[in-house]
Amino acid sequence: MGIGPNTDDWLKDTRRSYDTVAASYAEQLRNLLDETPEERAFLRLLADRVHTNGGGPVADVGCGPGRITAHLRQLGVDAFGIDLSPGMVEVARRDHPDLRFELGSMTDLHLGDGSMGGLVAWYSLIHVPDDEIDSVLRHFRRVLRPDGPLLLGFHVGDESQLKTYGYGGHPMKVYVHRRLPGQMTAWLNDAGFAVEARRTLTSAERTLGGILLARRQPDTE
Repeated sequence: MGIGPNTDDWLKDTRRSYDTVAASYAEQLRNLLDETPEERAFLRLLADRVHTNGGGPVADVGCGPGRITAHLRQLGVDAFGIDLSPGMVEVARRDHPDLRFELGSMTDLHLGDGSMGGLVAWYSLIHVPDDEIDSVLRHFRRVLRPDGPLLLGFHVGDESQLKTYGYGGHPMKVYVHRRLPGQMTAWLNDAGFAVEARRTLTSAERTLGGILLARRQPDTE
């Protein structure tokens, strides 16, 4: 793995960066799901798992401008979005005024224990340093109902790079952490999840991306 940011700074840098690029990011990614059938298939699989498990709200954590949240609602899921960036939340509310979006951090989810029917983190773990991943995944497990599904999208690789600009050339300061599917699976297992499906793929959305669908395992005695 490559170097990463000071853990005291990465949240501030991520928030500031995505505030800066929010409008251009939303415009560039607005229609990507139309070109990514395999990503849509996994989102449908998550929706089916939620329905089979009795329904309930689904949090799109790191929702950005809300395109995944909106797609999940089209699939009949009671989805809402959470994002660290006020700029992203503003754009999401503008583009999807009938949906719920709120400020929040995956490092400290203000959601009740066992209150979620499902969770999505669609390429939003990519800025979380390795030493914070376990804590984040345990927050995810805490808020999920037993057997609740968790869908993760991430960049595949074994290095970290500092991103200094993007989405129309705007300045940014975020580390992008690429992870191998085996490492992500191990972290999920350690945090109390069972991986049920995984795929590595290239598409219009990602040069090399990984998708994992996991299930919150029951508490052990």
